[in-house]
Amino acid sequence: MIIKDFTDVKSRRQYLEKKLNIKLENIKKASLHEEKEITVENLIGETTLPLGVAGPIKIQKSKFKSQNYYIPLATTEGALVASVNRGCKAVNQSGGVKVFLEKIGTTRGPVYETGNLEKGFWFLDWLKKNENLIKKTAEKTSSYLKYLKFDGKVIGPYTFLRFYFDTGKAMGMNMVTFATYEINKLIEEKTGISCLALSGNFCVDKKPSWLNFNLGRGVSLWAEAIIKKKVVEEVLKTTPKKIFDVWLAKNMVGSLVSGSLGFNAHFANIVASFFAATGQDLAHVVEGSMGITATKLEDNGDLYFSIYLPSVMIGVVGGGTNLAIKREVIKITQAETKEELAEVLAGAVLVGELSLLASLAEGSLAKAHKKLGRIKNKK
Repeated sequence: MIIKDFTDVKSRRQYLEKKLNIKLENIKKASLHEEKEITVENLIGETTLPLGVAGPIKIQKSKFKSQNYYIPLATTEGALVASVNRGCKAVNQSGGVKVFLEKIGTTRGPVYETGNLEKGFWFLDWLKKNENLIKKTAEKTSSYLKYLKFDGKVIGPYTFLRFYFDTGKAMGMNMVTFATYEINKLIEEKTGISCLALSGNFCVDKKPSWLNFNLGRGVSLWAEAIIKKKVVEEVLKTTPKKIFDVWLAKNMVGSLVSGSLGFNAHFANIVASFFAATGQDLAHVVEGSMGITATKLEDNGDLYFSIYLPSVMIGVVGGGTNLAIKREVIKITQAETKEELAEVLAGAVLVGELSLLASLAEGSLAKAHKKLGRIKNKK
């Protein structure tokens, strides 16, 4: 027998224990959900990550109503939660953070073999003329899905499309995949053009790309705060000028020299731990790692600090967010929609970025990790 022949979690785990001569007692203890609740094949159990909470962070919404949000972070990195917490303190004492959000849409980008340029451009023209039919076909697949638009690109014998959809409270990759599959059936029926691959990398899904950087994907987020000079000195233990100098050298010049797709210090650190805590698809961290930190010195000596996340794929229903423990974690944030959860993430990224740059400016990064990042140093 092989592992896929077993029909339950316990049998698969026992099979591995016997075959590999190992014990999997802790994996057994970590199993919190019924197998029917989990969409993973060859399931043998679950793993855990330490879960910490930072905050609350004061987020000033577009209607000028402030609300305090706790930030759950699942990570094995010592000092990360403490750093985000310190950033929250500095921002809160300076009045909070403003967050702005633009809904871009979840994308799926199939590729078609149209044969030549003439046929490819004819195909794009046909799509424009029949977009209402495409919209109706897509929206029949789900009562939650709304078709938004498409982009197209002809390259030699290939035509690449990028369909955009509003997927409600869900991140929605399965939803848009099903919708695009039905669109492809319509296209083949009406034009004779068949889809070469349901995903042709024009989505662009789970990969860093300038297309997602420039056009956005899922939701795009901006956050800003003005940190008072006194708060920088007392809470962050440095000066606005030193933070600015580190930002310029590291985030701007250093990112340029290295050819980075992210002009930031560590967006992925916050995005990964927030995604792991709230049940998001972890592969989308690669898109969340892209973005820009911007800062400047105010005339009165205060520090203006801002972050931009162009491509955030996030949801509050579907996928891993359906697991009971992830639903509890989302409740910690008190977010009810994916847009609200994304706002919390944007605030978290800003304060985490601020705290790290301050630590680098102060020269305390190694000291903090030595104190908080090793078990032997804990009391």
